Amino acid sequence: MKSAVVVGAGIWGVSLAWKLAELGWRVTVVEQHHPGHVRQASAGETRLIRAAHGTDEWYTRMAWTARTGWREIERRAGEELFIEAGLVWFARDADGWERASARTLAEAGIPHEMWEPERAGRMFPDFSADGVEFALWEPGAGVVRARRSVQVLAGLARAAGVEFVRARALPYPKPGMRGVVLDGGEVLAADRVVWASGAWMPEVFPEIGKLEVTKQDTFHFGVPAAWTAPRVPAWVDYDLSAYGHGDIDGTGMKATSDAEGEPYDPENGSRAVSASSERMSRAYLARRFPSLAAAPVVFTQVCQYISTPDGNWIIAEVDDGVWLLGGDSGHGFKHAPALADYMAAILSDKEEPEARFGLHDRTWARGLRTSGQTE
Repeated sequence: MKSAVVVGAGIWGVSLAWKLAELGWRVTVVEQHHPGHVRQASAGETRLIRAAHGTDEWYTRMAWTARTGWREIERRAGEELFIEAGLVWFARDADGWERASARTLAEAGIPHEMWEPERAGRMFPDFSADGVEFALWEPGAGVVRARRSVQVLAGLARAAGVEFVRARALPYPKPGMRGVVLDGGEVLAADRVVWASGAWMPEVFPEIGKLEVTKQDTFHFGVPAAWTAPRVPAWVDYDLSAYGHGDIDGTGMKATSDAEGEPYDPENGSRAVSASSERMSRAYLARRFPSLAAAPVVFTQVCQYISTPDGNWIIAEVDDGVWLLGGDSGHGFKHAPALADYMAAILSDKEEPEARFGLHDRTWARGLRTSGQTE
């Protein structure tokens, strides 16, 4: 029986652990906190699921495949995690990122429609088309209950035989040894070691030098019942680096910035949102959904992005059988079920990771999630 140690119980770690266990591997997950703990990027209350990724067909197809994976997770767990509310992209450029996304979606055979701004506006109780040239509609997109998904997948992994160890881990100091050292001195060895340690990866592997951890403030506003999802869809203003969705589970309507924040320490950083972030979210509401400009804040959360310079992930073997899986760059959560399949094939020597995921020098770019701009 093959064995694996997965360090980190975020969405990537628990998804991979469950997949390997289902394939017959003996798997141990090492996590210094609990699966779904609030310091994780994966522990945000919600995440968007969408297939549009500009001209990038690889991510587009993986996101669509992952959507099927989320439905299978729901079936196995007997619990709804994915709210298929659809998603509207507000395009400010007639031939910009959204138009390129539509062409890629068409090539991949993924359902989508191009709408006039007025039609998009009818999806919301209140809407201003300020600056919107057209809208891209993804009917199969929506919102996933993120933190709950991590907990559910951890439960499925345990049921499949995965052992969870609560400890802090460090790489085994000698090259060629497939193992980790726990904070009590115990060594765990396995055929494969995967570091899916999220925002803690730069601390454990400082020599990588390609990861930036930023503070991301999220805001949920108290809104009337008409703004409840899936009655209203999710939405993204790509060029304004803003996104959100209707009220889910009483946590309020999410409306927040997608631009990277200030550098952040995930373990010890403040979990208080900033006043400037609230002003940014309110300014956006006033622009796009004017009736909500003065809506009360009912829920806030500080999360983090772990970004590579170009937004592509890191999937790289740093020693024989020792792999890094990280740098989700704010767009990785949705892909988790399909990424677990992909990574399992790599660990089984059935597939090689794409060159884009290596530890080579990268050129700074944004585009897979956001333009990186705000107004």
